[in-house]
Amino acid sequence: MLITGGRVLVDSGTYLEDGAVLIEGNSITAVGPREQIAAQAGPDVPHFAFDDGTILPGLIDAHVHLAFDGGPDPVSTLQDSTDEVLFEDMRRRAEQLLLSGVTTARDLGDRGGLALRLAAEISDRRTLGPRIVSAGTPATTVGGHCHFLGGEVSGEAEIRDLVRRNVAAGAGVIKAMVTGGGLTKDGPKSHQSQFTVEELTALVDEAHAAGVPVAAHAHGADGITAAVEAGVDTIEHCTWMTGGGLDFRPDVVEQIIDQGITVCPAVSPHWQMLPRVFGEERAAAMFDLVRQMANAGVRLVAGTDAGVQRAGFDGLVPALSFYSHLGLANASIIDMATSKAAMALGLGSTTGRIAPGYRADLLLVDGDPLSDLGALKGVRAVFADGQRYEPYAAAE
Repeated sequence: MLITGGRVLVDSGTYLEDGAVLIEGNSITAVGPREQIAAQAGPDVPHFAFDDGTILPGLIDAHVHLAFDGGPDPVSTLQDSTDEVLFEDMRRRAEQLLLSGVTTARDLGDRGGLALRLAAEISDRRTLGPRIVSAGTPATTVGGHCHFLGGEVSGEAEIRDLVRRNVAAGAGVIKAMVTGGGLTKDGPKSHQSQFTVEELTALVDEAHAAGVPVAAHAHGADGITAAVEAGVDTIEHCTWMTGGGLDFRPDVVEQIIDQGITVCPAVSPHWQMLPRVFGEERAAAMFDLVRQMANAGVRLVAGTDAGVQRAGFDGLVPALSFYSHLGLANASIIDMATSKAAMALGLGSTTGRIAPGYRADLLLVDGDPLSDLGALKGVRAVFADGQRYEPYAAAE
């Protein structure tokens, strides 16, 4: 298929005006000026003309939970659902992600391997959705954060065994609940650590031996420090909490940068509500810590924590506005949701860019998102693994 557009985002902040993308099967085979690529395509190749819009890489949501419904009490909803009902709901959520422009999503914790099953269905084109990189069952302590997902472990032997079982089931990332979290009302507080450095190191060693990265849920400053010492690959949330407030640690930030660890703040689509939840002063301080990490050179990627309270599966673009609020340039924000996110997921050589040899994951939007990030809401078509989907047609 030949896709022509008013502009094609071919590099960070760089448009090719009046460009074209040629797809064969599920791969991009050529990118360049319209006339040049059209000549390569030949007259019989199907042509999708999008002359007034922008073609950019499909978006990546680096932090979702397809097992949760995004409602006021996602845990109770999950616990009240049978696996059969839950799986049907997860299918619908995956479709919502895709039609909002997300062509790859990293699922960081589900129940019973359902996200792995869903990933296989999508890969086989039996179900509509983005490519899913799934963590399977997240590791937590007995009674710890998200213990109801089935990943309770105690001691290094059980930790290693859970990692091996997740890898054997097809997990593309291992999730460790390094600290508590607000979703688990009867568990440790968000700032409290759940694992020792030695236990986390065992988890990381086991995962890395299998060639799989580790994502660390870590709100607490002590937990963040332990995760960095253990050598995790990404830190989720990274809010630097303590029992008495916030404790931003520049020396740990320097280690994060030196070790190439990526941070996913997992910003809610409704981030503007956070001052009401935490208070104006505390929320402003939390926002500023993300700004400080960005200014220091920490690699940030976009994720929404879709599935938790008030976080739906069409919220990536609204969540990106948080980074505009911090003063980041639109080009950098788009990179966070495309090329940088692909690198964090271990997919940097196959998606996140529009280039020959990359998977045909594309987003076609009205307007110019480098000038107005809100243009990303104007989705006209999504190409995932070479297949075209049109949200407007799907809604009819």
